[in-house]
Amino acid sequence: MSMVQKFYRIANGVFSSGITSFIWHTAGCIGALPDYIRINTGRMLGRIILRCDSRHRRIAFKNLLSAYGDAMSDAEILSLCRKVFENLGLVFMEVCWSLTKDQPALFRHFRIEGRHHMREAHKKGKGVLVLTAHFGNWELLTVIGALLGYPFRIVYRPMDFSPLENVVIRLRTRFGGDMIPKKKGFRKILNSLGRNELVGLLMDQNVACREGVFIPFFNMPACTNKGLALLALKTGAPVIPLFLRRDENGYTAEIWPEIPLTRTGDKIKDIEINTEAYTRAIEEIVRQYPDQWFGWLHRRWNTRPFCELPLQKPSDH
Repeated sequence: MSMVQKFYRIANGVFSSGITSFIWHTAGCIGALPDYIRINTGRMLGRIILRCDSRHRRIAFKNLLSAYGDAMSDAEILSLCRKVFENLGLVFMEVCWSLTKDQPALFRHFRIEGRHHMREAHKKGKGVLVLTAHFGNWELLTVIGALLGYPFRIVYRPMDFSPLENVVIRLRTRFGGDMIPKKKGFRKILNSLGRNELVGLLMDQNVACREGVFIPFFNMPACTNKGLALLALKTGAPVIPLFLRRDENGYTAEIWPEIPLTRTGDKIKDIEINTEAYTRAIEEIVRQYPDQWFGWLHRRWNTRPFCELPLQKPSDH
């Protein structure tokens, strides 16, 4: 067992609650810094990560070059890459800052555009599938659910480090939201929709071939999770894009019109058509504010088309 594994075993055991409390209170102390110090520190933290994390620096630059190489010079791409990392530092500092605010004080920094789109979708009584991404400060998305006045569940992948997992869950649920673990979460999602709740899915990450379909994203085939399309086709729940972007006055939640559900009678074709529509929405917001998309640091196009299929188990006969 490696030292890291030993640390995780200890941290996830008897010391978990103590470490969780330490992280929470330390983050709160950081968040109490004056605004100009917090903002400048966040940007500086991002630049430090850019300099020290060569792996993600290479991934981000390669992704940006592939997406914008024909439209930007290398210097412009490097400048955008720097802003992407600065956004990461700002996300961390903003999360810490949010811990120092009660509900009324925090809500003053948020503005909602397109509230009527969510209202009309919710009136249908089938629940609402919220299409979103690792964009702006996605960690504060549940604040929007509280502002809208609807129960908001977010599907997520649990972390291996339980103290940090506890902090993230506490952060995301303190205003009434809830979390649904991605693994084996299908039934919980259906139950939430049955109660006419909002269920958020972040649809901007690479997945394995068996989990997704290949959809053009920045003119490159990207293996995209088909779960949202499957849920929409099964339940008829409306799909509403929601993106939380940072602006000069705080945060603006952009709620877009419902994405119409396509049914052709061909299930595979329906999954592809609807997933492509969802992906176009994400690409549109990323093209408007490319520096606010965390996904540049992610190997979004890692799974390639025509990859080898899993081996079939031998027949028992």
